[in-house]
Amino acid sequence: MKEKNTQKGRFIGLGLVFGTVVGVLTDNIGLWLSLGIVFGAALEMKNKDLKNKK
Repeated sequence: MKEKNTQKGRFIGLGLVFGTVVGVLTDNIGLWLSLGIVFGAALEMKNKDLKNKK
């Protein structure tokens, strides 16, 4: 059998980085860090759903 090499949590990590950068720029890191995690988790679930439909 051929194993797929999937990277779980990739979008959560990108959301974390994005939220940190925006938070530093706006001086509100608490808000943007949590929003980055939420958006990353939402994209992760959306990507998972798209892969399951194929």
